Amino acid sequence: MNHNEKAPGAWQGVRGQKAKEAAGQPIASHVDTVNAPGEKAGTGLDAASDPGVARKLVAVDVATFLAMDLPERGYILSPVIPTQGLVMLYAPRGMGKTFAALSIAYAIASGQTVMRWTVPSAKRVLYLDGEMSASAMRERLASIVAGTDLEPPDPSYLTIITPDLQPEFMPNLATSEGQTALEGFLEGVDLVVVDNLATLARHGRENEAESWLPVQGWILDLRRRGLSVLMIHHAGKGGNQRGTSSREDVLDTVIALKRPDDYQAEEGARFEVHLEKARGICGPEAKPFEAKLIEASGGLAWTTTDIEDVESHRVLKLKAEGLSVRDIAEETGIKKSKVHRLLKKAEAA
Repeated sequence: MNHNEKAPGAWQGVRGQKAKEAAGQPIASHVDTVNAPGEKAGTGLDAASDPGVARKLVAVDVATFLAMDLPERGYILSPVIPTQGLVMLYAPRGMGKTFAALSIAYAIASGQTVMRWTVPSAKRVLYLDGEMSASAMRERLASIVAGTDLEPPDPSYLTIITPDLQPEFMPNLATSEGQTALEGFLEGVDLVVVDNLATLARHGRENEAESWLPVQGWILDLRRRGLSVLMIHHAGKGGNQRGTSSREDVLDTVIALKRPDDYQAEEGARFEVHLEKARGICGPEAKPFEAKLIEASGGLAWTTTDIEDVESHRVLKLKAEGLSVRDIAEETGIKKSKVHRLLKKAEAA
C-alpha cells in the first residue's frame, strides 16, 4: 500500500484526536507559535508590542483549525456590513454620502432598518467626521433622528468626533500617531465610520497603492480585534472610487452611489445604490435599487424603489407622450430591447 492509500486512515485518527483536544477550548490554546528564520526563541508575537522585537507567527494544522470553536460571523448591517467587515461607500461630490453614512450609523446604533438593509441588534458606533461643521453635522443628524422610530439603548451607542470640537487638527489615520490618537475611543465599539478618506487618511498621492498601505494595515488590525469599518470615499472623474483600486482588495463590500439619468437638482439626495463588490451576497439582496431622502414625521427618511420599476415608469411616461421605442431608448439610455420588454411587461400587467 502506498502512502496515498494509508493517508485517509491516519488522517481520521489525527482528526478525531485533534477534535477532542480542541473542543470547547479557547482559540489561543490551539495555536503553536513559530519563529521566523533566524529568529531567537522566545521572541515574536508575544513581544509584538515592542517595535524593536521581531513578530512571531501563529500556525495550526488543518485538523486543529477545522475543530476550532470559532464564532459564527454575523452582521452589523445585513447583508452589506458583516461582523468584522471592511466596507467602502463612495459617490461623487454632492450626492448625499454623509446623509447616507449618518443614516447607516444611527440605524445601527438604534437597531433599525435603513434603506433595504436590516440591523439584527443595536451596536456601538464611532463616527469620525473629517470635514463638516459641527452645526451642519448636528442639523443633518437631528433631521435623521426625527424621521426614525427608534432610539439607541443609550446615547453612548453613537459617538461622534468632528473637527469643530477639537482643540487641534483631526488625526491623520495614515500615520501611527493618528491611529494611536483614536485608541482611547475604540473600547467597546463595534463599527467605526470614517467620513471621509480624503480628509482623515491624508497619505500623499491617492493613485499610488503604496500610500494606501498604512491605512490598510490599520483597518485589518481593527478587523483582527473584532471591529467593523465603513469608509466613505469620493468618486473620481471616471465615476469609480478615486485613487488606487488596491483599496478594494481587502474589502468585503463596495457600495457605489450613482446619479440617475433623469435626476433633477431640486430632488436633493436621490441616487442608485450598486454593490460593486459583495462577498457572500447574491440573489435579490445583490440587486441595485434607487434610494431617495424625503420629509417624514418632521424629519427625513429613506424610500427605495427597484431600478427596473423606475425605468418602467420613465418608459411608460415617454410612450404616453408619443415617443417611439427608438426615441425612448435615446432619451433614457435604456437599450431598445429592454424598452420593448418593459412595454410588454406593462401591457401584460
